[in-house]
Amino acid sequence: MCGIVGYIGRQPAKKILIDGLRELEYRGYDSAGIAILQDSGFSTFKALGKLINLEKKSTSFETKGFSVGIGHTRWATHGKPTELNAHPHMGENSYVVHNGIIENYQELKNELQSDGVTFISQTDTEVIVHLFEHYLKNALEAFDAFKMMLSRIEGAFAILLVTTTKKNQIFFAKSGSPMILGINSEDEKFFGSSDAALIGKCENVIYLEDGDYGYLDEKDILLYNKDDKRQHLTFTSLPTSKLSAQKEGFRFFMEKEIYEQHDVISDTLIGRLSDEKIIFDELDDNFLDGINDITFSSCGTSYHSALTASYLFERYAKIKTSVEFASEFRYRSPLLNSSTLFVVISQSGETADTLETLKMAKDAGLKTLVICNVDNSSMVRLADYTILARAGIEKGVASTKAFATQVVVLWMLSLYIASKRKSLDTKEIAKEIKILREVPSKTIVNDELHERIHRLSKRYLHGHGFFFIGRDVFFPLALEGALKLKEISYLHAEGYPSGEMKHGPIALADPELFTIALLPKNMLYDKSKSNVEELSARDATICAISPVNFDKADDFIQISNTQHYMLEFFEMMVVVQLLSMEISIRLGNDVDMPRNLAKSVTVE
Repeated sequence: MCGIVGYIGRQPAKKILIDGLRELEYRGYDSAGIAILQDSGFSTFKALGKLINLEKKSTSFETKGFSVGIGHTRWATHGKPTELNAHPHMGENSYVVHNGIIENYQELKNELQSDGVTFISQTDTEVIVHLFEHYLKNALEAFDAFKMMLSRIEGAFAILLVTTTKKNQIFFAKSGSPMILGINSEDEKFFGSSDAALIGKCENVIYLEDGDYGYLDEKDILLYNKDDKRQHLTFTSLPTSKLSAQKEGFRFFMEKEIYEQHDVISDTLIGRLSDEKIIFDELDDNFLDGINDITFSSCGTSYHSALTASYLFERYAKIKTSVEFASEFRYRSPLLNSSTLFVVISQSGETADTLETLKMAKDAGLKTLVICNVDNSSMVRLADYTILARAGIEKGVASTKAFATQVVVLWMLSLYIASKRKSLDTKEIAKEIKILREVPSKTIVNDELHERIHRLSKRYLHGHGFFFIGRDVFFPLALEGALKLKEISYLHAEGYPSGEMKHGPIALADPELFTIALLPKNMLYDKSKSNVEELSARDATICAISPVNFDKADDFIQISNTQHYMLEFFEMMVVVQLLSMEISIRLGNDVDMPRNLAKSVTVE
C-alpha cells in the first residue's frame, strides 16, 4: 500500500513532498524517501520507519527557486524494509518511485545484468530506472526512452521518473495503481496516490486512467492514453475533505478495504511463489529442525485464520496442529514441549493476550513464529521468526483484508512445510501454487454482486439471530462471517459446523432464524446441503452462497464455478463481508467505529 507524491514548481519542495507523504501515512509504510532535482543536481534522502526519521535526515536541506521532486512511502514487497530497498531508486542520472508490481522484473533484471548493470536493491522497482537509462543511451529524446521502457514492463504500476537529462520534467505512467495529477492557480503541478496528498495544494486534478502516460514541465502537460493518442486535458475539482479523500470515494474504510483485498493479496504473494515452490526468505534451513507439531495462538479474527490453517497444515503438511484462544491459553497450565512450533497471529503485533502467550512459549524454550501485519511490533521483535502479511494499514475496526492476507500466508506456509516434510510432491505443490495465483482475481468485487447483496440485505434487519454454517475450512469462515456481523450490526450471530445443527442448535429453527449457508461445490457439498435442508424443513430462512443453485434457499448468492475449494473460500469471504457491511449500513451504524470495540486490543 505504498504512496507516491510529486511536485514541480518554485515552493519549498521538501516540505511539499513530506507533507504529501504524511497525508498518505494511512496507507501503511515501513520506509520513506524523497529525491529533489535542482540545477546543482539531485538531493536524496531515505529513512526507515516513520516520516519523522526522514525529516530529521533532511533537516538542513532546503530548495531555492525552481525544483522538481518525487517522494514515496514503501510497504515492503520485494526485499526487506531497508534504506537500500526504500524508494526513490537511482540509476546513473535518474531517480524513480513506483507503486505496484513489475511481474517480469526478474527477466529484465537478468537482461540488464548481462549488459553490465549493477543492482543495489532487492526490489522490482530498480529495474525501471536501469531499463530507462539503457534505452536513453540511444534515444533521441528522454521521453522516447521512457516509452520504450514502458513497452517492456508488465504488471501493475504507478511511476514517476526524474532525470538530469531533462531537469525540468517529470515522466509519469499509470496502469493498475492509482495516480492523480493536480494543478493550482500558479500553474504548479503535483502528483499523488490519492486525493488526500493533494488537498490544500491544488484545486483541480486529473484522475489518470490505466494506460495513461506522459510528462510535464513548468509550462506544459503532455498526456497520452494506452493507444498512444495525445489527450485533451480534462480537470475536475478536488474534494475538500481529507478524510473523504482517504476513503477514495468509498462510504467507509471497511468498504474500501474489502475492495482492496485483490491488491493486498497480490502484494502478499509477490516474491513468494515460483512455479514449483514457496519462497520464504524469512525462514532459514533449520526452521523445522526438531519440530513434530504446531500450536497456533491468537484472538478474534486471527483465531479464525489460525483455525483455517489447521485444516490446511494437517491436510498438506501432515503435521499435528492445534489452535488455542490466546486469552484462555495464557491462564491454563499448558503442557509445552520443545518439539512444538509455536505460532502467534496478530494484525497489529500488539494484541495483549496473544503477546503474553508468545512470552510463555519463549520462556519454555519453544521455537516461535509470528504472522503479523506490522513490522517492528512487539511480537515481531520477540519471536524467532516473522512472516509479514502485506495488508497495509487497516482503519476499519472489523478486520477484512488482514484476515485475507493471513489466510494466504498460512496457506503458503502449509505448502512450504509440506515441501520440507515431503508430504506433497513437486507436482502437487505446483498445482496448489497455480491456484494461489488465481486468488486475487477471486476477491475482485464486481458491481453486480455488490448490488445484489445490497438489495438482499434489507431482508435481514430483524429476527432473533443468524446461523453461519459451513464444513471444513468453511466452518472457520462461518465463524468469521458471524463475527463480522456481530461486530458492526450488533445483531446476534453464531458460526457453527454444518453437521452440528442437529446436535442442539436446530431447536432454534423458525422463519425468524436466518441461516447463511456456505455450500462449496468442491468440499463436502452433499453433506452440507443435507444439513441446510434439515433447517429448511423446519422453516428457517436460508441464504445460500454457492456456485450450485440450491432450490431450498429463500435467497441465493451465486459465486463462480471453480475447481478448488480455496478459491470458493475467498469468494465466499468477500460475500459475507459485504453482506455484514450492507446490513450494518441499513441499520444506520458507524461501520468503521463499532461501539465498544478497539482496533488493537492491547489490554485484557
